[in-house]
Amino acid sequence: MIPSVLTIAGSDSGGGAGIQADLKTFAAHGVHGLSAIAALTAQNTRGVTAVHVPPVEFLRAQLAACFDDFDVRAVKIGMLANRDVIDTVVDALVVQRAARPDLAIVLDPVMIATSGAKLLEDGAITALRTRLMPLATVVTPNVPEAEALGSGTIRNRDDLEPAATTLLASGAQAVFLKGGHVPGDPVRDLYLGADGAASIEHARIDIEGHGTGCTLSSAIAANLALGLPPREACLAASDYVHRALLAGTQPGSGGLTVLGHWQARNA
Repeated sequence: MIPSVLTIAGSDSGGGAGIQADLKTFAAHGVHGLSAIAALTAQNTRGVTAVHVPPVEFLRAQLAACFDDFDVRAVKIGMLANRDVIDTVVDALVVQRAARPDLAIVLDPVMIATSGAKLLEDGAITALRTRLMPLATVVTPNVPEAEALGSGTIRNRDDLEPAATTLLASGAQAVFLKGGHVPGDPVRDLYLGADGAASIEHARIDIEGHGTGCTLSSAIAANLALGLPPREACLAASDYVHRALLAGTQPGSGGLTVLGHWQARNA
């Protein structure tokens, strides 16, 4: 049976990030993609103009429908918007983890869109750190997100490992810290888990990518569902994002590059 991977995240009406990027990534990896929409955004390559958060009862119904019918091997968590949504997701996943001990959970702590729009209420950050992170098989922050979660200041590459170590103490099984905001070339991403540390480097690409964080976390989730251990799943996902960036296009007028998922799959 083909493994299923569930994304719990926000919808991007422009098709480049969020649920839409996740489902494209799942398809490119050969897994069946499921979705529970936790937020709706009015969004294009120029920015986010509106956000609507559906009632948590509807989110709960989506989660129940997915878990009741499919062989869900991994879950990717993206934009959750507020404390009530986070609590709803945590409560559902605690029950599912008890029934499916091997369920992998990848947490992308989405807080701010590429456009600068705020996607997570201030009061929700504590809930994300104290309730969601301890459930995560892998958490995938970029530098600003890591700092907001309490990693300490990250100024250069030497700060990546101490920051990841601090985040690991919050309870996640592994941290994959994205280094794109750190100056220098090449860009270094750092993995840290119970199985040790590993880094991967790629040449910096002079484009503004849209949906890179969503794609990375969903690629990790797909790789975990396919049986890769966390370190290999993360490193392979980082390679996938780099290939997808190189194959990206600019379908809108805002100057953002949307990733080329099908080209990356075949590279």
